[in-house]
Amino acid sequence: MTVAQSPTAEDGPVRTFLDEMELYGRSTSTIEDYRTTLRQLRAFLAGREAAIGDATREDCLQWIQSLREDGYAPGSIRTKAVHVNRFYGYMVQTGKFDENPMVVVMEEMSERGDSSPTRRRVAVEEMREFVGSIRNPLHRAVVLVLAKTGIRVGELCNLDLRDVNLSNPAIEQYYGVRPRAAVSDRENTLFVPSDVDVGDSVNGETREEGNKRHRDTRIPVDDELERALVEWLAIRPDVESPAEPLFVNISERYGERLTSGMVRAYVTSLARENGWYATGAGVEENVTPHYFRHFFTTELRQRTDDGYLVKYLRGDVGDVMDRYTHNWAELVAEPYSESVYELTTRRSASA
Repeated sequence: MTVAQSPTAEDGPVRTFLDEMELYGRSTSTIEDYRTTLRQLRAFLAGREAAIGDATREDCLQWIQSLREDGYAPGSIRTKAVHVNRFYGYMVQTGKFDENPMVVVMEEMSERGDSSPTRRRVAVEEMREFVGSIRNPLHRAVVLVLAKTGIRVGELCNLDLRDVNLSNPAIEQYYGVRPRAAVSDRENTLFVPSDVDVGDSVNGETREEGNKRHRDTRIPVDDELERALVEWLAIRPDVESPAEPLFVNISERYGERLTSGMVRAYVTSLARENGWYATGAGVEENVTPHYFRHFFTTELRQRTDDGYLVKYLRGDVGDVMDRYTHNWAELVAEPYSESVYELTTRRSASA
């Protein structure tokens, strides 16, 4: 057995993994999460006189149990287990370790149903108050898109003007951009393609974010979201990118396409002001950009009683997705418009 090293020092494999994750473009916060988890694991293994490269399935099982005994919530334990599994999996793929001791542990956790964290429950009324407190048109439009469409933050950042067709002629009127063919015949619709990866050149611009959905998706835009988008478009600065991104920064990196990091900063600041974010708290408590996907899924599934519709809008794989694609108006647009929640107060004409 390899002699265990100090749990506070990063050994060769851990340092290599973290350095390479940075080269792959992982965010600073993600890398820090990996670093924290791997330090915790190494400290635990040191108590068992084992190095991280020699950990066994039994070691990993005992570590998971120690997290439960220390009071970690199921969702936090699952997240830490995913981090460790990815670390070992990567080490095996690169030939540095012979086996991944977390494989069986992860399978057992999935069978037990420990796959999704218990998140904060925000009622529609509370979300409405939260959105009502947002004064910045960019921030309000971003939050409403996340909360009312369920798209991922990277997918939001990848939206171009041509991906949105509004009944209000704002995009063509202000910017001279016509909607793409996929939505040109459907007013108040946005399009999220599935074939955008990090590094791809799309509409003449290299993308820093990827779209993770399995199917191209057309998502309805209700009146409330349309108003928020038009208000944002009225102040959106001109940009140099030929792609004409829908959302761009209006502060330090003025006119540049939004990134996931920028959106996380916006949402974190807004959520912290509302008491929905605390440093050190986990996904069970904090409202992050990804939280709105959870909110959307929960609320729309309850209101439509149609899990497949929600899967279609989320871009998940499903054996009936073609049916929703081919009968979009009847099976998607109509039930969505009848069921979607309102998150702002409509202003009176005299306001």
